[in-house]
Amino acid sequence: MRGVTFRLVLAALALVPVSARAEGNVELGRALAEKHCSRCHVVGTFNPSGGIGSTPSLQLLVNAFDDWEARFESFFVRRPHPAFVTVKDYPKLTELPANAAPVTIEFEEVRDILAFVATLKKQ
Repeated sequence: MRGVTFRLVLAALALVPVSARAEGNVELGRALAEKHCSRCHVVGTFNPSGGIGSTPSLQLLVNAFDDWEARFESFFVRRPHPAFVTVKDYPKLTELPANAAPVTIEFEEVRDILAFVATLKKQ
């Protein structure tokens, strides 16, 4: 069942435009990242001494990977996120109990987060 669900999510992601960040709202994305992502990641100047030590900062992720946009567009299917992040109207990848406080967001909010993260890209 997990493999089928994962394939469904990947198929749904294929429908997402590559330029999703152009459609997102930077300020909403900043607020979402500060509220949810900062629990584990350093988020811009919001929590420079925060996050979990072994978890990369959002700045590092956006600047270290050529495929950073794809990674952020699909973060909710990348471990460990499926255990506690749910995107409304997308199938859950696991029925295991959350290992952190659960988060539910709309897909549009994924675009907002992506738009914000793009501002962290070094020129």
